[in-house]
Amino acid sequence: ILAASSSSCIGSKTWSPYDMIMTSLSSSKITLQCWIIMDLFLTLFCEPSYFDENIFGVLKTVYMFLNYSNLWFGAWLSVFYYIKVASFTQSFFIWMKQRIAKLVPWMLLTSWLCSFIAAIPFAWEAYRVHNNFTAPSSMTNSSAMTITRKDSLGILILLCNASTGLPLILSVVSSVLLIRSLWKHTRRMQNNASGFRDPSLEAHISAIKSICSLLLLYISYFIAFTFLLYDYFLHFSDAKSMCIALMAACPTGHTMVLIWSNPKFRELPARIWHHTNCAVR
Repeated sequence: ILAASSSSCIGSKTWSPYDMIMTSLSSSKITLQCWIIMDLFLTLFCEPSYFDENIFGVLKTVYMFLNYSNLWFGAWLSVFYYIKVASFTQSFFIWMKQRIAKLVPWMLLTSWLCSFIAAIPFAWEAYRVHNNFTAPSSMTNSSAMTITRKDSLGILILLCNASTGLPLILSVVSSVLLIRSLWKHTRRMQNNASGFRDPSLEAHISAIKSICSLLLLYISYFIAFTFLLYDYFLHFSDAKSMCIALMAACPTGHTMVLIWSNPKFRELPARIWHHTNCAVR
């Protein structure tokens, strides 16, 4: 996806809004997966260095930033699909449809900014966790000032976490409205269709399946991310391991659905395979 979107952007003087969203989404997914692998490697093989104050803070803060970015970009993709595909008569959506190309860069920049702001409190939280690991017992006794700082930090993190509900709402509402619009159009096409197979009808049904799959994967990722964020499960428990596995699998499934539903993404691996075979021969 990143190769196809980037080549489209490089080959043209102007970047299409769809390619901008897909480039941002795919790059954030790749970076997040690499970051998770690096975090797991440090946990298994460099545990003493893992809880170093600077390393632990950077790892956790960047991890949260990438997760927030991933959620925002996935939400904007759903909004873009709805604005471009659905038919509506409301003046606001018509205005959005006419200006979506100019709005997408600002939407992406706002997402980066919101993700960065939401991830900042986790740097202080990581510093506090590091102190709990390293400080002597006499220094970890709670005082009024320490409790106040922890409560304030907890409230700040809670507010930042609550902001993750915004991309979820955008994604769910946009996807549901788009599915509803496509379903109504599909029903009308079925009533007017003859006995022969209609490619347009099959395309609508395929689009509905793809959007439902993307929405299901997005919600699953969000639920697993929320459970891990609030530490609902004990460390090394089966439930926590399932959440980690689900968070690792959902981006891959999301990517596979996007490749399967877009001919441009399907054609690029075939062309690469064809050129590889030609070179070998």
